[in-house]
Amino acid sequence: MDETGKVASFTGRFFSVGIQPRYENRELLNQCYKIGYLSFPLVGLTSFIMGLVLTMQLRPSLVDYGVESQLPVMVGLAIVREIGPVITALIFAGKIGSSIGAELGSMKVTEQIDAMTVSGIKPYKYLVATRVLATTLMLPLLTILGDGISLFGSYLGVNIRSVTSIDLFFLQVFKSLDFSDVLPAIIKTLFFGFAVGIVGCYKGFSSSKGTQGVGVSANSAVVLSSVMIFVIDLLAVQITELMGLN
Repeated sequence: MDETGKVASFTGRFFSVGIQPRYENRELLNQCYKIGYLSFPLVGLTSFIMGLVLTMQLRPSLVDYGVESQLPVMVGLAIVREIGPVITALIFAGKIGSSIGAELGSMKVTEQIDAMTVSGIKPYKYLVATRVLATTLMLPLLTILGDGISLFGSYLGVNIRSVTSIDLFFLQVFKSLDFSDVLPAIIKTLFFGFAVGIVGCYKGFSSSKGTQGVGVSANSAVVLSSVMIFVIDLLAVQITELMGLN
């Protein structure tokens, strides 16, 4: 409970301090580049393999029931609505959450954050607000790109055993998707990204016990942000069901 209160207080500071001017626009762009652009190769590779493997695993079951033609529809719905956002967020948490926790943890134990305060720089605004905004903005973009790459991997998986044109494949996929499938999936990735940024920054800022504490901060940032992703996903599913979007 004590840890929960500290995380809540740390999050509250983002809305009270982080949104006030002066804005660190240059640092925000720098973090968007590091967090978004440099994460794209890993997300893209993971998404491609995910789409390919999911298609190859689903095909035998659909063939047994005589509905192999519905493979693009099922894969498209699964990727866009659930698997794509969650898997991308978990990969993102593993790479970015640990990176932020280790980076800020190192700055904390070497007293660089204290030095910034003495120099008149607001460390929360410069270090935390920029990273949280970057994770919140970049994860939805990575998810959209990852979904596209995953669907292309699925297209290749379909053509391993049969021949389907790319136009027909994507026509079937997009014909089965509705606005209520895409929008909730993208909205929840905003919360996924926010959770990864807040948890990573909190663990880094609360790091102690020297270099050993940096490793603990990085590890706990990944674990806690991954758990938060599943909790947020569960809440998102419940909310969309109550709103009749499922």
